[in-house]
Amino acid sequence: MVSSRVWACLALTGLSAAKYIVPGGRWQDTNGNLVNAHAGCVTVDQESGKFWLFGEYKVEGQPEGGGISVYSSDDLATWEHHGLALAPVVDHPYISTHHIIQRPKVVYSKVSNEYHMWWHADNSTYGWLLQGFARSPNITGPYTFVSATAPLGNWSQDFGIFTDYKDGRSYSLYSNGDRKEGRDVYLTSFNEDVSALEKVVHRFDKYDLEAPTIIQTDKSYYAIMSHKTGYRPNNVVAFRADSLSGPWSQPFMVAPLNTRTFNSQSGFSLRIKGKKKTAYLYLGDQWDSNSLWESRYIWLPIEIDDHKKTLELVWHDVYDLDVNTGEWSPVKGKTYYAAYAKTAGGAFKQEANFASKGTIVTGIYGNDSTVTFEGIEGTGRPQWVSFYYQNTDDMGFGDQPFGQPDRIGGTWQLRRIASVVVNGRMEKVETLYQRDTHKGIILSTPLQLTMDKGKKNTITVGGLWNGFDYKGADLDKIVVYPPE
Repeated sequence: MVSSRVWACLALTGLSAAKYIVPGGRWQDTNGNLVNAHAGCVTVDQESGKFWLFGEYKVEGQPEGGGISVYSSDDLATWEHHGLALAPVVDHPYISTHHIIQRPKVVYSKVSNEYHMWWHADNSTYGWLLQGFARSPNITGPYTFVSATAPLGNWSQDFGIFTDYKDGRSYSLYSNGDRKEGRDVYLTSFNEDVSALEKVVHRFDKYDLEAPTIIQTDKSYYAIMSHKTGYRPNNVVAFRADSLSGPWSQPFMVAPLNTRTFNSQSGFSLRIKGKKKTAYLYLGDQWDSNSLWESRYIWLPIEIDDHKKTLELVWHDVYDLDVNTGEWSPVKGKTYYAAYAKTAGGAFKQEANFASKGTIVTGIYGNDSTVTFEGIEGTGRPQWVSFYYQNTDDMGFGDQPFGQPDRIGGTWQLRRIASVVVNGRMEKVETLYQRDTHKGIILSTPLQLTMDKGKKNTITVGGLWNGFDYKGADLDKIVVYPPE
């Protein structure tokens, strides 16, 4: 069996209270650098009480082969970087900078008394569809490459690991490729050493899904997966079962329709057994294919009702998670509506029955057409400000639109980019990325700003070049949160 010493996605106790978690924010580590660990996992060390985050290390200008980075945290909000757990090797046949090293997962093997890392291993054209395996006596690595194999003779693309907290047994989850013959997701048991696969426990046939993960309650298993749209977000779905071998339910959506799961893709899930409650977290990725190294993280609480057999992601701009008690709560902010803001140039207020106060501001174009929120209360310290917006670029892509195909032959823009200026200080322009939404769907994105102490601050939003034009997204409101 796998030891209870280190389990991925398992229970824990005795850890410190967390700072704020901000989905979609620019998360910085203790050195002030962006947290760079995408599509990974969180492994929990039962002895030290630390969380260990493993993920793809993305390098600007290098789409593949950056290696696997590792971070540690006591609270899921403050992250210390420990370098590369698995570094690319020049001219290596499977882990060079020219190879695919994606979706790493790490578990502890009691049999070997070491840590085992698995990932999706491939060439740059996704022609191999293998699973990579490496090992290390230390959780931080370095991990030594062992093999890259076809699991039980099958293809393997997006990869996940689930460990059952009741018996400690680990399972592999993987989609078996994008080809017409391979549109399934396999759930396969590992041996006790977590060094090889034993048998297929269940096969999700022909749903054409990927990015699988499983969250476990006392009564149920919930498998969470995304549709296959590449780096474009979609409506993530879940299945429920009493047993890993099934039968599994029909898939159902886990977030409000047309939010595209709050512009995220599934990747991992975490169960936290606190002293008062059990918390469940969805650890998703908000990919930015224009700059993968800047992709953000959408980590959200999951509400599960085993009686109704439902699972739902809960959106909050900013929330406080106490990993000791297992309790989380949204942080309350102060709202400022675009309906009362000041417009300049070609920006104007427009009727919108789906918006706050029935009004949205559009036409935000460059530095000449802007919207300014006035009378904002600041603290003189960094604060998260959430910008609620609508971006109706609609995600059409050439003659093959994805998501909501509202155009024929339309061009697809992943994001709008806005400029944000505090108190007219043009020497310090902040950049706000506003992902695609859908008509009538308002989402939010956070930005950390420092305003003067008092109630006389202004925030002005304009447009920046996004590879398409200089227009920012339509604005509904902003919410200013207190400092941590």
